[in-house]
Amino acid sequence: MFFMDDEAVRFSCSSVLETMLTPEDIEELFSLINQPSDPTSPTSGSQGSNRVVYSTTERKIRRMQSNRESARRSRWRKKRHLENITNQVNRLKAQNRELKNRLGLTMHHHLLLSVENESLRSESVALMAKLSDLYRILGTMLSQ
Repeated sequence: MFFMDDEAVRFSCSSVLETMLTPEDIEELFSLINQPSDPTSPTSGSQGSNRVVYSTTERKIRRMQSNRESARRSRWRKKRHLENITNQVNRLKAQNRELKNRLGLTMHHHLLLSVENESLRSESVALMAKLSDLYRILGTMLSQ
């Protein structure tokens, strides 16, 4: 057992929010951690001379319990994984929406600048024509 029954387990709310775990999920994790350990279990390391021999039925029951716990842990991991992927999808959708908005604004700005640029080019052509006319008039006046 990792925690004593009389030990107070403290955690801050911010760490719970950061991991996106509900209080029920945390309780479930603690129940997995605090499972009572059987000192005679084959995995306890006390497999010396005091090794207990289990009957076939007992082995089946222990295996079924072990399989149930494994399946429960697997379901829990799958649930966490799905929540993480869902959160990532939501973040990416929001980011995609923001990028589309920025692209739309940039394209609108580009259109405005293109219209202004075309207007300035037209004005430049008109001014060049006037300047050319003025040079011609000046040339005519100086040649007389």
